[in-house]
This record gives sequence, structure tokens and C-alpha cells, in this order.
Amino acid sequence: MSNEASAIAENRRRYEELKRAGQGHAPRALPGPSPRDGMPLDAIAILHRETIPGGWYWTTALKAGEALRLGLDHGPSSVALVAWSAADPSERLNYADTVKVQWTAALRKGRVLFSDMGRVMLSIIEDSCGAHDALTGGSDAASNAARYAGGPHRNTRDNLVLAALKSGLDRRDIPPCITFFAPVVVGPEGRLSWNAAGRAAGDFVDLRAEMDLTVALSNCPHPLDPAPDYAPNPVAVTRFRAPAPAADDLCRTATIEAVRGFENNAAAGF
Repeated sequence: MSNEASAIAENRRRYEELKRAGQGHAPRALPGPSPRDGMPLDAIAILHRETIPGGWYWTTALKAGEALRLGLDHGPSSVALVAWSAADPSERLNYADTVKVQWTAALRKGRVLFSDMGRVMLSIIEDSCGAHDALTGGSDAASNAARYAGGPHRNTRDNLVLAALKSGLDRRDIPPCITFFAPVVVGPEGRLSWNAAGRAAGDFVDLRAEMDLTVALSNCPHPLDPAPDYAPNPVAVTRFRAPAPAADDLCRTATIEAVRGFENNAAAGF
């Protein structure tokens, strides 16, 4: 075994050891993907519909108990998301803790998104593909210029700066984003690659707010998307009243880390 392979094996062994110690009990099994065409929303629950054109952004207030459905109704695209607590915007989405605390970068139905205060901001209550990226971040002017001819083209970083300003914040308040419908695959040696088959037209994800939030979304191509042309499709967004979570709600009980996160929410009055 080479030195590199030996180091990888040792890091994996140590990771699994720490994971077992951190969890203390087996997490609940997560279900398979939600059916693409079998989850219509109740019209009475719908509060607002929006279409984000390719290359653009959108911001919204989201009350606890409300949810956003992000849908690829018009074809494949990628949607970067950041969020801030409406009560105190210094509390914001933390993708590093979201991955670290749940011991996985594979975000799917049953996972939650953590803030930098150890509280749960959003729960993934439905998800048709599970192809979401919490590792790479969004595009910027330099990544667009390196990939696409005929620019400049709109990018996620500049979109989020505009979204922050519109919300009374500035660029220093922008956390790293999580990108939905971005089928990034981590290979055995830690290299990132793009699996185009991981998403398709009709895919959607439902995100339930667990506290009052300000949410910003950017619809720009992901930096690893190999498509040669800058041609993001519009993305459909629906804000709706989510069903009240049951006592055994999957997102609230799937892991001991999620349980602790919701305990932190309750302690803060969320």
C-alpha cells in the first residue's frame, strides 16, 4: 500500500471512530427519494409563487413552520442558498457545521441545515434527488470568466451581495452557500466531480423553516457544472405552510445531533 493510500485508510479509520463516539447511538434510516410527480401541494397551503430567471436571485422572509419548494419545472439548474435568523442576522447558515455535526455531506430528506449557533434553521422534509452540494460554494466573476465566453455573466457571489444589501446586510454577512440540484460526487481520493445524471427536470426539494428566517437564493450555474454554455433554466419557488411536524418527525429524530439542535432551538424560544 502506498503512503498516500495508507494515509487515506488511516484518516477513514479515525473518522469512523470519531463518528461512533459522537453519535452514541445508531441514526434512523433515511427514506429513498420523494417521487418527482407525486407530491402536489395543497392549494390552500400555498402562500406565494415565484420564478427565478436564469442568472438571477430572490430573497424572502420565511416564518417558522413555513416552507419553500424549489423546483426544476423548467429543466436542470442549480440553486445556491444562504439564510439568516430574522431575529438576529448575525446568526446565519453554517454549511461546515451542517456537514460536520451530521457526519455527512450527503444532504437529503431527513437532514437539517444548522446555523453557526448550533440551532436548526431548515429541515429537508421532501427531496426527489439528493444531489446537493455543501462543499464547493458558488460561482464568482473569476470562475465564470474562466469557463464561459461572451461574458460577463451573472454569478452567485455577486447575486448574494445584492441580496444581502437588499436585506440591510453587507458582504461581510454572507456565509458560504449550500447549492441544491448540484450533483457533486466525492471520489475515493477526495476529488470532486460532476454527475449530470444526478438531477433531472421535475426534481424538487422542500425546506421547512425551524425559526423565522431571511433567505436568499441564486440561480446560477455551479462552478463544477461542465456544460460549455451559460444557460441556467428558470427555477420555480413556492412558499407554503408546511404540515405541523409529528412527535416522530424524521428530521427532528433522525440523529442525536438533530435532537440536540432542536433542543437548542427550544431553549432559544424557537
